[in-house]
Amino acid sequence: MADSDAEGRDSRSAPMSAMPSTNGAEPVIMMIGAVPVDLCTVEAVLSLVRRRIAATEEPPLAVGSVNLDHLHHFAGPDRPRLGNPGGRRGDGVDWVLLADGAPIAACAGRLTGHAWPRLAGADLLPMILAESAAAHRTVGFLGGFPDLHRKLEATVPKSFPGIGRLEFWGPERDEIEDPERSRQLARKIERYAVDVLVVGLGKPRQELWIDHYGASTGARVLLAFGAAADFLAGTATRAPRLLRESGLEWLYRLARDPRRLAHRYLVEGPPAFLTLHRARLAPEFRSALE
Repeated sequence: MADSDAEGRDSRSAPMSAMPSTNGAEPVIMMIGAVPVDLCTVEAVLSLVRRRIAATEEPPLAVGSVNLDHLHHFAGPDRPRLGNPGGRRGDGVDWVLLADGAPIAACAGRLTGHAWPRLAGADLLPMILAESAAAHRTVGFLGGFPDLHRKLEATVPKSFPGIGRLEFWGPERDEIEDPERSRQLARKIERYAVDVLVVGLGKPRQELWIDHYGASTGARVLLAFGAAADFLAGTATRAPRLLRESGLEWLYRLARDPRRLAHRYLVEGPPAFLTLHRARLAPEFRSALE
C-alpha cells in the first residue's frame, strides 16, 4: 500500500462527496502511515466485543489504542507491523485500533468532516468489564506487579458483580521478550479458559505480544490497554475530566511523572505528531466493526 506525502495531501483536498460517508456513526478506517485507525462509536466497540466473546468460530479480537506514542512505535516505514499490511489480521487475531489521542481524533474530524470520539482504553475497560460481568465471563490481567493484582482482585468483583473469575499473570520483561517462554506463558493462560485478557505490558510490547501469541491464549478478546488497569485499581490517577476533554491529559501525566514520560512526550511526541500529515481515509479496507 502506498504511503506517500502526496497521498496525504490528495486525501485532505478531496471533496467530502468523494470521502466514505460516516452517516454519523458508520465505521471508517483512517491510515496514518502504516497504522490503520478504526473510527467508530463506543456502542460499535461494545457491540463487537459482545459478538466476538460469544463467536468461537471467529478469530480472537484484539483491541488497541492509537495515540502519538503508538504512532512513534508503529507508523514509520522501519517500524514493526501489527497484522498484515492492512493491519487487519495478526497471527490468528483480528485487530481493531481505536482513536485514543486527541490529535488522532482531531485529524479524523478534519478528514471526514465528522466529529469522532476519543476511545481511550481507560474509559473502555470498565464498560467491557461490565459486559463481561453481565455474561459471567472470566477475565485475566497480564502484566503489572502483585500490588496491582491484589487491588484488582479486591475491587473488580465489587464494581462488576457477575464476573465469572479473575486470573493474573505478572511476567518479567525477559520472559515477554523470549519467544519460547512467551509461547509457554500463552499455553499457561489457555489452561485457565480466560474469555477476556487485559494486556498491560507497555507499548510496543503489549501489542506485539498479542499479535504473536494472543491467539494461543484461548482468550476471545484481548485488550492492549496499557495503564487502564492501574486507573481501575487506583494505583494511578487520571487527569481531571476538563484536561482530558481539552486534549491536555499528556501534560498532566508529564507533570506527575517527568522522569519516565519526558522523553516520550517531548522527544518522541513531536515527530510522531508530524506523521499526521500523511493521514488519509482508506476505503479499500473494511473495518471489523462493520
